[in-house]
Amino acid sequence: MKYLKILFFLFLVIACKETKQEITKEDIMSKAKEIHKRVMTLDTHVDINVANFTDSINYTQKLGNQVNLPNMEEGGLDVAFFIVYTGQGDLTEEGYDKAYKNAMSKFEAIHKLTKEIAPERIGLAVNSTEAREIYASGKKVAMIGVENAYPLGTDISRVKQFYDLGARYMSLSHNGHSQFCDSNTGEKDSIWLHNGVSDLGKEVIIEMNKWGIMIDVSHPSKKSMKDMIALSKAPIIASHSSARALCNHSRNLDDEQLGWMKENGGVVQAVAFSSYVNTEKDKTYKDQLNKVVKELALEQGEEMLTWAEARKLDTDKRDAFIAMYRRLSKEAKVKMTASEVSPVNVSDYVDHIDYLISKIGIDHVGISSDFDGGGGVDGWNDASETLNVTTELVKRGYTEKQIEQLWNGNLLRVLDEVEKVAKEIQLKS
Repeated sequence: MKYLKILFFLFLVIACKETKQEITKEDIMSKAKEIHKRVMTLDTHVDINVANFTDSINYTQKLGNQVNLPNMEEGGLDVAFFIVYTGQGDLTEEGYDKAYKNAMSKFEAIHKLTKEIAPERIGLAVNSTEAREIYASGKKVAMIGVENAYPLGTDISRVKQFYDLGARYMSLSHNGHSQFCDSNTGEKDSIWLHNGVSDLGKEVIIEMNKWGIMIDVSHPSKKSMKDMIALSKAPIIASHSSARALCNHSRNLDDEQLGWMKENGGVVQAVAFSSYVNTEKDKTYKDQLNKVVKELALEQGEEMLTWAEARKLDTDKRDAFIAMYRRLSKEAKVKMTASEVSPVNVSDYVDHIDYLISKIGIDHVGISSDFDGGGGVDGWNDASETLNVTTELVKRGYTEKQIEQLWNGNLLRVLDEVEKVAKEIQLKS
């Protein structure tokens, strides 16, 4: 009888613990949902494809991409910095002209979305006040960042032109050295073009400070970043970079760079790009995923190509191959659900946020995805899953005030400070 009482007591303890854990999970989710509704969520890096900004194919539809209005509305992503991105090309007049045309087409696409396609659902903001006003009206908010200043060519007046078109941050290089500064990609072979920021780049920094465009250091080299901080009269940002101490990738910032960011008063927008969050885990998972995709293709009689081969196909065939690969990839992920190999996830991502805060403080950290540019982790694979990031932050004990700082406050504070510096410079000139 004594043993029966003990067993019954243990059963009650275990049952109570399980009930408590279940309630705790529900409480976390409920709290996260409430905070998510009240906090304006801002993602500093979302790439675009101008093909999705037409009268018949556009962001009012739930397209196959990661960010569109239905996904933003479903996941509670309120503000997206849409990116005017241009890949690095030759440093020639022909190259500059082609890049400029590409940049202008993307500016035009963003303006078309907010002025013609869906002005009742999304508005363009150029400062923190407008962003908050549009958000308060119930609409989504578009802002603009420029990834790679290459389209400026050698015409410094285009900095003001881009500002007038709504650009509020700009990086001076991407993958490859630009006419303005060296890129992080120089680490691979230690070949540098300028050993930091070029003379032309220094002129661009002066113009960016003058007009109120945040300097983005996510792609430039470490030396370029050091030069930019020394040259800039305003705080800078890293629009989509994570912690190098957790993932040794040249796109991430090491502890010394993080120290520079704190001293400068800037902000690091941790990026949910799986290979920048955990390179080894990401590679292991993707190698296994590709293996399963190939097996499914063989079973279904589909022809598998390398991406190099796929790029050589004409547009229709290439699009068909990409659609087929995405379909097989989804099937493969389902088959791999019970596998010991797991993808990089939201928890891995928030580990970077934790680390950044431990090194430079809550005032200097923000959130970005790099969606539609290669970004995404399991649990935050598109804008419709944005709540999961807030949930993970709540789970780790972050307060609503801290979550608001991470989602918008820190970035908008830097934008305000950059705008203030610009006004002061303009008054003096």
